[in-house]
Amino acid sequence: MPRASSRDWAAAESPGGAQDDWEDSKGLEPEDLRKGTSNMSFEELLELQSQMGTKTFKQLVTGNSTKKQGSRPPVQKACVADKHRPLEMSAKVRVPFLRQVVPISKKVARDPRFDDLSGEYNPEVFDKTYKFLNDIRAREKELVKKQLKKRRSGEEHEKLQQLLQRMEQQEMAQQERKQQQELRLALKQERRAQAQQGHRPYFLKKSEQRQLVLAEKFKELKRSKKLESFLSRKRRRNAGKDRRHLPLSKE
Repeated sequence: MPRASSRDWAAAESPGGAQDDWEDSKGLEPEDLRKGTSNMSFEELLELQSQMGTKTFKQLVTGNSTKKQGSRPPVQKACVADKHRPLEMSAKVRVPFLRQVVPISKKVARDPRFDDLSGEYNPEVFDKTYKFLNDIRAREKELVKKQLKKRRSGEEHEKLQQLLQRMEQQEMAQQERKQQQELRLALKQERRAQAQQGHRPYFLKKSEQRQLVLAEKFKELKRSKKLESFLSRKRRRNAGKDRRHLPLSKE
């Protein structure tokens, strides 16, 4: 193929036959056009670029066509594998010692005490609903006392003694909780009566409520003649606390 000079390419801009030569050169193969530009100097390439346009010149040099490339061929989807088959692990990653091969549905434990589905805790409603438990506890306590009389000594006697003591403590705690509920109910009724009379209700502080509870407990101990034993235990407990803060004696 004869060497194509810049003058031949420049003839594309000239009127008449030169324009026809440029139109004829468009019918050539891209490989022939690239071979023709490979023998041109740098000045001739710049002159050709200014005449043809930057975009057309780049397509001529690189060999890219103006047509948009087609989209990638669709990738064939793999067939859906069984969900219960073992998981395939990559050979490039170290397989862990413990791994879940088959998914197992985990059972979630639900604690009704802290679950919103069980509703809010109301002590008064709870005591009324489970009032029958008091009779069951009383029968169990009598049964433990009878068994304790039969076994005077031994390991079984100690277990029964501890069980009876725990049951008595639970009963005392329940009675104390019931007294606090009755006191709160009485205060609520008193505030309601003050509001109905047009007075501004007075809400007791927690410290004042504790003082009222202690006063009621003092009256109950005095009626049951257990005040002296309670006060003696209280003194021993306070003395033990004070002894901890005393400096150690040097022998």
